[in-house]
Amino acid sequence: MSNVLILGANGQIARLVRKRLLADTDAQLTLYLRNSRRLGNIDPRREKIVDADVNDGEALQNAISGQDLIYANLGGEFEPMARKVVDAMEHDEVSRLIWVTGLGLYHEVPGEFGRWVDESIGSEIMEDTRRAARIIESSPLDATIIRAAYMNNDPTVDYELTHKGEPFKGTVVSRSSIADLIVHIITDPTLYSNESLGIAQPGTDGNRPW
Repeated sequence: MSNVLILGANGQIARLVRKRLLADTDAQLTLYLRNSRRLGNIDPRREKIVDADVNDGEALQNAISGQDLIYANLGGEFEPMARKVVDAMEHDEVSRLIWVTGLGLYHEVPGEFGRWVDESIGSEIMEDTRRAARIIESSPLDATIIRAAYMNNDPTVDYELTHKGEPFKGTVVSRSSIADLIVHIITDPTLYSNESLGIAQPGTDGNRPW
């Protein structure tokens, strides 16, 4: 049995991960989010809630204490959140982290699609996500960074992975596919240790994600 902390537990991917973990594992879950009323009913035998912001260092550190793995499914300004998460994990000697972000961290998206990604997201947001990734990668944590293509709600699980240093493949991916990868890593934390993975649906290469 493992103890898993989900940061940003109301996110669409996090909800899928939570459902899979409850159905397919015996993991004990801590659900961390800013407004717990959005979650609805929980299983009190296996779930507990922390109603707080990730930027609240004290609440975050208390939540991380005793966990085996942290899965971060966050939105907003990433750099300060990454620093808070890394600092709290180091303080409590919790090392395993799954960090979900978008594509383009390393300018790894080729061709016209790569140019479009940078232009559509904007340099300020892209640089924020890159700084956050550098904080994680330069830390002593055992982290898996997941760089997702543009997401959709197709329930089909169908994806291929690329590794840091390889050109990104594809333009879109289902949230169900990302959730499947996350659940596999939570189930076997040795998978993709200290890796940065691109994830997209095979055969979706193109200039735009539609």
